[in-house]
Amino acid sequence: MKLVILGGGRWGCALAFHLRRLKHEVLVFDRNPQAVDLLNRGIHPYMEGITTEGIRATTHLEEALTFSHYIILALPVQAIREVLRGKSLEGKRIISASKGLEIVTNKRVSQVLLEIDPSVEVFCLSGPSFASEVSRGLPTALVLAGEKVDEMEKIRKNISGENLRIYLSTDLIGVELGGALKNVIAIACGISDGLSFGENARASLITRGLAEMVRIGIALGAKRETFYGLSGVGDLFLTASSPQSRNRSFGYLLGQGLSVEKALEKLNQTVEGVHTVKAVYELSKTLNIHAPISLGVYRAVVEGAPPLQVALELLKRPPQNPFETL
Repeated sequence: MKLVILGGGRWGCALAFHLRRLKHEVLVFDRNPQAVDLLNRGIHPYMEGITTEGIRATTHLEEALTFSHYIILALPVQAIREVLRGKSLEGKRIISASKGLEIVTNKRVSQVLLEIDPSVEVFCLSGPSFASEVSRGLPTALVLAGEKVDEMEKIRKNISGENLRIYLSTDLIGVELGGALKNVIAIACGISDGLSFGENARASLITRGLAEMVRIGIALGAKRETFYGLSGVGDLFLTASSPQSRNRSFGYLLGQGLSVEKALEKLNQTVEGVHTVKAVYELSKTLNIHAPISLGVYRAVVEGAPPLQVALELLKRPPQNPFETL
């Protein structure tokens, strides 16, 4: 099978190396000429000791778009519209592996793609997955969402491998939102860890954060049960609890006293939750959704409120409902 990957960052490279191990023809598009050069030499640009011959890479978008009808999208969410604006995607099947919401419009990736070209077929690949582990071929389970089950079965058959198990879902909205919203909760958990609040606090944030994700998801048309699967609680638990997580690490640095700018500079990676929290804030206001954890993250990240002050305000808030509900 021939596949294009748009975005040669850590996640795009991880998927490229996985697909090449399955003997597919893979072409990666990226604007970074150094990453493209390394990929063309079969070298992982971001991890030492990983080599796979046969991956091709290019800095020319037109070359990538004509290579195959199957495109895996691994671009930063905020760059998708800029990169693809004005491009014909007719006949393309785009598998979005980008997690987040577009902050200008508060829209999901599939909505953005369909605005660029209404003829495109869109699917979403999401779930608990660190790029470093997929690059090394470690066992991972993901979910592929879309509307056309026959096409999803075909895609699953071709991109599944011994160490990459894929389940299917027809809840595209829920799978997309799960991958986006969990980043905001992961920042909150990182802040808590940075403040040395302990593991009890983190477990509480994960649990109540899931409740927020469910409330937002249902309001936007998702199915409740989707958030109890790989793209919901699975991805949330991984991202909120591991030092490998960029969003959790960003929050941790905030909790340790670094400014937003310094934390982003130190990480030197895309932290999608920084953008997504802005969209979540606007959506929760518009739809009148109770989302105190996300609001707290917004205050710390966007408004510059001291993380300790935000955390103490959350602790002092009385429960909206004395009974635990999701």
